[in-house]
Amino acid sequence: MTQPIVPADGFTHVRIIVGMVLGLSVARLVNGMTLFVQHPGQTRIYPIHLGWAVFVLISIVHVWWFEFYLSQIATWRFFIYLFVIVYAMTYVALAALLFPDRMSEYAGYEDYFESRKRWFYGLLALSCVLDLGDTMIKGGDYFAGLGPEYLYRQAAFIVAAVAAMFIPGKPYQALFLAVGMAYEISWIFRMFNVLV
Repeated sequence: MTQPIVPADGFTHVRIIVGMVLGLSVARLVNGMTLFVQHPGQTRIYPIHLGWAVFVLISIVHVWWFEFYLSQIATWRFFIYLFVIVYAMTYVALAALLFPDRMSEYAGYEDYFESRKRWFYGLLALSCVLDLGDTMIKGGDYFAGLGPEYLYRQAAFIVAAVAAMFIPGKPYQALFLAVGMAYEISWIFRMFNVLV
């Protein structure tokens, strides 16, 4: 007969795999961003691309931080575990889209990012949808504790990301990046500065 898993043990088990998955994302982004230092003459910076790389890196660090609240889950089920892993995997996909294995068929990161922006912004919107599910599985008290701003935030990011998939040109992308980055940093320090 199997012994029931104590909730803290279940959280520790899940935390390890989530950390491994998110760690792959961080490694990909850091390796990609250091290319600009390693090969400054060969690798030209595209500010929108690099800005989103920094945004995704900050988001991953934030996700890793707030996933501590998974410790509030009393009973772990396979579906919840699978959902959390899939959520973490969206960040691996975002990192891989920002820094692909090969760039030989593109003129540079600007050409690459503009040709793949629908994939990137689509995955960004999906990560916001999955974040809603991740927040819900942590319990009603946790969800309510984030207040109505959380729902407005998620809706705004989803709409802005979907719009970025279809709005031509760079000004909208630059505006979305600037506002999104400022808001994300503000949100982290206002709502998640201390784990309670």
